[in-house]
Amino acid sequence: MKTTNPWVRGWRLTVLVLLVLIVAAGCGQGGTLTSGGQDGTSQEPPQELKLATTTSTYDSGLLDEILPVFEEKYNYRVSVLSMGTGAALEVGKRGDADVLLVHAKDKERQLVQEGFFVDRQDVMYNDFVVVGPTDDPVGIKGSADAAAAFQQVAEKEAVFVSRGDDSGTHSKEKSIWKKAGTNPQGNWYQSVGQGMGDVLRMTSEQQGYTLTDRGTYIALRDKLNLVVLVEGDQALFNQYGIMVPNPEKNPHINYDGATALIQFFVSDEGQQLIAGFKQHGEQLFYPNAQ
Repeated sequence: MKTTNPWVRGWRLTVLVLLVLIVAAGCGQGGTLTSGGQDGTSQEPPQELKLATTTSTYDSGLLDEILPVFEEKYNYRVSVLSMGTGAALEVGKRGDADVLLVHAKDKERQLVQEGFFVDRQDVMYNDFVVVGPTDDPVGIKGSADAAAAFQQVAEKEAVFVSRGDDSGTHSKEKSIWKKAGTNPQGNWYQSVGQGMGDVLRMTSEQQGYTLTDRGTYIALRDKLNLVVLVEGDQALFNQYGIMVPNPEKNPHINYDGATALIQFFVSDEGQQLIAGFKQHGEQLFYPNAQ
């Protein structure tokens, strides 16, 4: 019977041990999990987070600037539900979103007091403006009194396009009509139930007037035939806030993720991103987290 040389057997054993060590080392290097994936290694699947927000933060492009930074840094995937603030608040009350970014501070505070939301924080502000045709047939250009301008529009029965969607902008508009002592009615007053971008396009097509947040107007200005006519009224201040549906009422929400997003928005990094966001060379939002 043929026998194997002991030296050969030893050599084969040595090679086998070396191969096992090499494979084990390779697996050890490739199997490390990280939270951010910034070092090129694999990472855990991102957590899902639902953000319900007003159309102005979406239409202006602000979220496209901020959310990818948050997602990359903290390993989340944020789904944005863009709608009027009134609709967003209802979504949040039902627990159908994890976190809200909206702009109707009085309503927000009321709902916090009623126990529907927690952890509300101011994030940023800009202002509302009244826009209309360049030739301004009503003659309100240069006014700093929004209520007086609305009254003139009503008297002339010039086309006015309203959001009509219980959004933050619509709530502000209704408060200005109330201050003006006018109940807008008639064919000239068009309540369309649309977001800010669509309302601006409809207003431009009809060469009418509307109330808009400045950020969305600036973002779309080059596609519109509208100019700012009324600005500077203290009543046109536009505060944005962020908050979470009450986890005691909605235990299924991603409260940890919502808290992480709030902390990011109010952090120095988040506030700097807001301040640095510009369209056509103009700043759209001004950070004011406390």
